[in-house]
Amino acid sequence: MVSAGTWRADGGAVTTRADARRNRALVLQAARSAFEERGLGVPLDEIARRAGVGAGTVYRHFPSKDVLFRTAVRERLQLFADAAEELVDADDPGGVFFRFLASVVRLAAPNKALCEVLEAAGEAGAESPAGPEAEFLLALGVLLTRAQRAGAVRADVDLADVRTLLSGCLAMERRRAVGRESAAPDAGAGAAPAGRMTALMLDGLRAARIVTELPVAAPDRNGTRCAVCGAVLVTARTGRPARYCGGACRQKAHRARRIAPPDRS
Repeated sequence: MVSAGTWRADGGAVTTRADARRNRALVLQAARSAFEERGLGVPLDEIARRAGVGAGTVYRHFPSKDVLFRTAVRERLQLFADAAEELVDADDPGGVFFRFLASVVRLAAPNKALCEVLEAAGEAGAESPAGPEAEFLLALGVLLTRAQRAGAVRADVDLADVRTLLSGCLAMERRRAVGRESAAPDAGAGAAPAGRMTALMLDGLRAARIVTELPVAAPDRNGTRCAVCGAVLVTARTGRPARYCGGACRQKAHRARRIAPPDRS
């Protein structure tokens, strides 16, 4: 074994095993961060730059970007798989299934790499997964079966349905997150809170006609909203507070009151 600080006859430094392990760890750390932000589309040169190594060092440890991508997300997928396996014998199978699925969406949605892996698994005709992804799906299938036997999940749903719903839910939560980030500060209720799409997805899986109260945005502290369309109203300094944003919404509210049945209580 060559010790640290050894030099070749031509004056170049010799890479030791310790250096190689350190470089591999730096590449993996940089890859996790880059893939989490940008997914598989991030260039290898960008990962090398973040790691502070050359592109050749990246290829020396990982022969392709796909290999690096899979290695970078394997740890989080293994955590999902381990968590699911620990829950297969838990009490309240229905509650366990719904809480676990909601947790997966909440933890994976901010991570574009995880989203891409889980969304690919939900596509029609997707190849059979292997490794931690296969373990995760196997345990998820067990949780689904137990929840169905307990009468908490619709009997006509299978694991392929759940995989597709999970994929769609991740995409919707990410889309809503982008909307929240780009919304104006006074958007208020127009910026949907996190978890809303997840609640809708889970209710679609329930066997009984039980619905979850959807997460709602915090009250708008800067002004009131139109009672018809929800648009932000400009607060007048004098006079009565406005209830509608304009004549069109005022007329709609008037027509609704006219056709509404009288209160006989």
